[in-house]
Amino acid sequence: MREKSGIRGSFRTTALLVSALLGASPAIAQEITTSLVDIHQGSPLSDRARGLGDGGYELQNGSWVSFNRWYRPNWVDMHVDLITQITDDTGILWGFGTGEQAEKYRIEPSFKLGFLTQFHPTPNSILSFSLTTTIGGSLTEKSCQADYGDLGTYSVNCRLAASEMAPEETLKYLVNAKPESQHLWLNYRVTF
Repeated sequence: MREKSGIRGSFRTTALLVSALLGASPAIAQEITTSLVDIHQGSPLSDRARGLGDGGYELQNGSWVSFNRWYRPNWVDMHVDLITQITDDTGILWGFGTGEQAEKYRIEPSFKLGFLTQFHPTPNSILSFSLTTTIGGSLTEKSCQADYGDLGTYSVNCRLAASEMAPEETLKYLVNAKPESQHLWLNYRVTF
């Protein structure tokens, strides 16, 4: 005899509750399946972070400091998107992003949640609608400590440390960006 798993029992209970809310029968809740929709590495924020690594500056002694080493992650943000089918025409879209980090920036992990539903206006057509929202996943650039000799050491934007801007002014240009947080899709398909 097999021992019941607490996680499996919890999943079934949750599935039954979700199906009741969506108007599906308990029998359907027992057959709920989850499928992989997409898996990819990178995002617009990953691309933006890598772009921050372009360029560099020259120190007083003439040596070159490249930004690239500060903005090169060991791991690129990976996104996994899944769908849990509740009925023949309705599913819950969900997924996550792992985030990424380098010496001078961080993209926090993210979680995606939404739904997909479809209707059949005619026997040979499908109208589908989905909405997702993403929580987390923000890009935050970190500051540097710059030694200005007799003027002292200041917290600055690494990329602007050698500019003519006052050190505290450079901090205004640190990148703090959020990912696109909501997606809405409407699709109509007719087969001939």
